[in-house]
Amino acid sequence: MRFQETGNGGDAITILTACNSMLFGIMRKSAILFISLIIFMVNCREKKMEPPKPKYVDCNTLKPVSGMKCIPGGFLIRGSELTVTKLDTFKKIKDESPQSKIELSTFLIDTYEVTYGEYVECMNSGGCSKSTPHYNWVKRHPTYPMLGQTWFQAREFCRWKGKRLPTESEWEKAARGEKGDKYPWGNTEPTCKEAIVNYKGKKGCGTGITHQVGSRPAYRYGLYDMAGNAHEWVNDWYSESYTRCGEACFGKDPKGPCDGADNCPGYKERVVKGGSWYWPPDKARSSWRRPHDPHQKTRYHHFGFRCARDIQNTDYIKQ
Repeated sequence: MRFQETGNGGDAITILTACNSMLFGIMRKSAILFISLIIFMVNCREKKMEPPKPKYVDCNTLKPVSGMKCIPGGFLIRGSELTVTKLDTFKKIKDESPQSKIELSTFLIDTYEVTYGEYVECMNSGGCSKSTPHYNWVKRHPTYPMLGQTWFQAREFCRWKGKRLPTESEWEKAARGEKGDKYPWGNTEPTCKEAIVNYKGKKGCGTGITHQVGSRPAYRYGLYDMAGNAHEWVNDWYSESYTRCGEACFGKDPKGPCDGADNCPGYKERVVKGGSWYWPPDKARSSWRRPHDPHQKTRYHHFGFRCARDIQNTDYIKQ
């Protein structure tokens, strides 16, 4: 008797062989994955994983810098939607618009306005060109703010000190903080208790002149005279609004038109901030912007200034 071959046995053997091969492949891949995981864990123990770098320099990681304060990186609310009357042209304009959220890196700024005595020291050393305030009383008070120098002479002094003029956004953050307060101390308009201004028709709070730097309390970030005493030059060219300025006035660490370069086609005036002994309290608002000829040729005014600088590697506390 003959048996007919059906082929079913051969198919079964083929399927079984395929299953064994697949199972072996899965086990091999699992073993490789398991071994790789063990190697990774061992490496993590032997070499500590580096934490991600912070987005901004932490002021607490820096050594104190004489005569300067650290302004932490982050955002500020810059500008306002107010319609203001410009001092020299009496034109009504919204040049502080639009109010915007601006990002800045950590930086340092002078605690006080630069004094007349400090500027004289720079002139005597050859670091600054000659500048003589038109007010004789400035020359009698070396600890009063320097007044009357051009924007270029203010920059000369800052460079002599290894610094630079602050950008408008930097200055504004140092004055009003992150939340967009109107003044360094909050939102109440200044009296002579808070700032040296023209209060109720009395210039210089009744003296008719500026006062010694630091005559009023330090406010935000430990800075003095960020409102009143002397108007202060900043680095930016003036535009009639931040919108008109365009991209150069937005983004991270904006420097204004032409990034503040010496030559900027279409721009003739630099920005002045902070109000002064000569003008009423509303001109001491932190977002207030005043345009002026950096050469002091078209009009002469007694402006002051303070310096700023970037964080340097030598500023860090050694661990």
